[in-house]
Amino acid sequence: MAEDKKQNWTTYMAISTVIIVVCATLSTFKGGGFSTRSLMNQTLASDQWSFYQSKSLKSYIFEMQKDNLELQNQSNSKLNLAPEVIAKYQAKIDNYTKKLEQYEAEKKDITLQAKKYEAERDLCKLHGSAFGIAVIFLQISILLSSISALAKKKYVWFLSLAVGVVGILYFADGFFLFLN
Repeated sequence: MAEDKKQNWTTYMAISTVIIVVCATLSTFKGGGFSTRSLMNQTLASDQWSFYQSKSLKSYIFEMQKDNLELQNQSNSKLNLAPEVIAKYQAKIDNYTKKLEQYEAEKKDITLQAKKYEAERDLCKLHGSAFGIAVIFLQISILLSSISALAKKKYVWFLSLAVGVVGILYFADGFFLFLN
């Protein structure tokens, strides 16, 4: 009869260990997925900021050209050049002004997109971190469960369950982020 009782708790220990192993496996899988998404979003955000830099440089070049043409146009008006020449300068200045406005609008859009990628990256880091912590606790729980089976110590299994519950809590937090 004592052997049946001993067999009974070891069956429950085996079942609880399998549940914890499944949670640990899923935590590892989900944590890796969020880590990958975090890295991808960081790359996309970096690409957007590089694009922003490119637009800024082009904008700066057009601004310098526009300033140069404005100075030349002021000089031309003092030299009493033909109105057609002054009009051509002004048309070019107006064209540069439109391009500068276009680049500024594009830079705003690029900034919004980059910040969106950064926010997604940060969210993925939070999820990944929770899954990572879950894996730690679940692995410790599996280790304690194995020790309890080898040593046939029921109290070690209870400790394993307590650590496993913490791991499962972080596992759930990886999905819902209720602990942060």
